[in-house]
Amino acid sequence: MVLLQLFVLALIQGVTEFLPISSSGHLVLVSEIACWPDQGLPFDIAVHVGTLGAVMVYFWRDMGALLVGFGRILTLRGGPPARLLGNLVVATLPILIVGFFFIDEIAVLLRSVEVVAWTTIGFAILLWAADRIGMTVWRIDHLTPTAALGLGVAQVFALIPGVSRSGVTMTAARALGMERQDAARFSLLMSIPTILGAAALSGYGAYAAGETAVTRDMLLAAAVSFVTALLAIAVMMQWLKRAGFGPFVLYRLILGAGLLYWVYFTPGQTFCG
Repeated sequence: MVLLQLFVLALIQGVTEFLPISSSGHLVLVSEIACWPDQGLPFDIAVHVGTLGAVMVYFWRDMGALLVGFGRILTLRGGPPARLLGNLVVATLPILIVGFFFIDEIAVLLRSVEVVAWTTIGFAILLWAADRIGMTVWRIDHLTPTAALGLGVAQVFALIPGVSRSGVTMTAARALGMERQDAARFSLLMSIPTILGAAALSGYGAYAAGETAVTRDMLLAAAVSFVTALLAIAVMMQWLKRAGFGPFVLYRLILGAGLLYWVYFTPGQTFCG
């Protein structure tokens, strides 16, 4: 992989991983426009590790609470930390099950600019509706296992490029009545086991292919995705303190409309020359 491709894709992965605008959709689009080959499993592992590190650093207090919750569960005690950990486990199960059995089929059948365009627009409208209509009465401490399972089912749709894992889970959380910051916070905490699972799957693929060496390019990709993801999380969480998801919805609508124009009104044209 050339240095420019590595830097650009790691930058995009870091910025878009946790914003409700779809990292997978953007990576598909950039690769199509730039005519870049597949970035490969080592790159996937590196940027996943980088973004995972960013969310764990930003929510370091929650990480401590999850460790406490794990200890309390082992000793058969309850409390908020144990409930938080339990809800995250429940919310992660659907995407692990569906992803394990169907990820290859989804990647082959739905990896196209047309799919990204329609999902970008469709799920933008759902995010706008949920944010506009949803009440702001629930905090993370109010989340039940049933509601957590509902958020986990919503997360399954993120396997489709353009949907956005963070976007669809924030949409579902706002529809349930969670406050914006708490909706974003739980969505990002949900990303931790999901990213771990994706990194483990990529790691197994790299091991099977004999690509186990840690290279300078992998370290650079991890560093770029870590820094940009950390900044993106901080900006989004500060924004949601005083405003809603409107800018993300507008961005998705403009992007989706542009993509639809490209797909349907400039048929046969590509950026590859």
